[in-house]
Amino acid sequence: MFRSPLPRGAAYAVAAALAAVVVAVSAAIFVGAAGSGEPAEGPREPHRSAAPAALGHWVGAWSTSPAVAEPDTPGGYAGRSIRNVVHSTLAGSRARVQLSNLFGSTPLTLSHASLALASVPGSATAAPGSMRPLRFGGNLEVTVPAGDAVVSDPVDLDVGPGADLLVTTYSPTPSGPVTLHPHARQISYLAEGDRAEDADGTAYTEKTAYWRYVTGVDVWSTEASGAVVALGDSITDGVSATVGANRRWTDFLAARLRTEHGAPRYGVLNEGISGNRVLLGGMGTSAVNNPSALERFDRDVLTRTGVRAVVVELGINDILRQPRQTDPERITEGLRQLVARAHARGLPVVGSTLTPFEGHKGVGPEQEAIRQAVNDAIRAGGVFDHVVDFDMVLRDPADPQRLLPAYDCGDHLHPSDAGYRAMAQAVDLETLRGQPDRAL
Repeated sequence: MFRSPLPRGAAYAVAAALAAVVVAVSAAIFVGAAGSGEPAEGPREPHRSAAPAALGHWVGAWSTSPAVAEPDTPGGYAGRSIRNVVHSTLAGSRARVQLSNLFGSTPLTLSHASLALASVPGSATAAPGSMRPLRFGGNLEVTVPAGDAVVSDPVDLDVGPGADLLVTTYSPTPSGPVTLHPHARQISYLAEGDRAEDADGTAYTEKTAYWRYVTGVDVWSTEASGAVVALGDSITDGVSATVGANRRWTDFLAARLRTEHGAPRYGVLNEGISGNRVLLGGMGTSAVNNPSALERFDRDVLTRTGVRAVVVELGINDILRQPRQTDPERITEGLRQLVARAHARGLPVVGSTLTPFEGHKGVGPEQEAIRQAVNDAIRAGGVFDHVVDFDMVLRDPADPQRLLPAYDCGDHLHPSDAGYRAMAQAVDLETLRGQPDRAL
């Protein structure tokens, strides 16, 4: 990896300045997976300025990372409607949706898609008057090439802060495998036939714990000045959070950014994948499932709309999953590569220490020694711009290699809802602010 001879602060300033020049020459484009493009964002001003209220701009309000090809779906969900329930972290007056066929081996044809507000949180029924058909380049039908993504045309829709949205797709023809995010911690719905614009949710009789095809929602905001991307593993994915309650640590962070006086007004984009590693991809029998952070960084971080800062919570699975990393320097070097790529875009990076895992299955003294070595390097300041010490926040003072019982979901690895809240409270919001006058 290239190391700048300049001090970290000077090197970061140079990278930010270069990124600003690049962006000034070429408009900021939200690029979908595998290079799918979409319209440029509007002008960007700091939150303290009156300009955003007059101009507005597109900002990422919700996202998830396409994680795996859904097993046993060679024909996709032909002839069925999929109603995904997602939770916005920002308010806005317009919205647009990203749909992904990243893991598909054939083109995905969607003849009908829609966006609506849920009548009540978690419901398959749309709020009265909120159902909007989605178009793509003016057309109701769109074909998404295998390995690619598309972004819908904007629709006028008043999205409130912390609103549940219904993103519905219908495909009339077989196409698969289905691009899936398996740990949604949110109940979504399936229905037979084309029910994409059904405001009444009674046809949606099948419940599902997955998100399919939908990977992002942007809103047109006159208040928010950008978004923070949380790149992580199952702890960021929130696999132990209460289903349907939006109690991942990123949800608690979004609430702080919405409500605390003086906080940067950012959306929060959760790009956690359960089992994710810094260095190696692959999961189960597929080498393409669960791409590593190094593999997915451009797609899941740099192409997100309005990204202003990055929080990285990764490294535990490099230690715990086979083949296990036994050299802590390899893990920290991988993290430094992520930071360098963020700096090339002028983005500050807040990184977390690795949280306690003693008592979790398969953990022994060797794994603990590697975790401690990685944490020592992170705390020493040689990896990230800023550090949030999730290890210190979550550990039991009487037994620091273990999670505090109140913060342990029970598996000695993943936090409880209370633990996720404590993580969000530990984030210094000022470290997310970045360069306030930088256009993206």
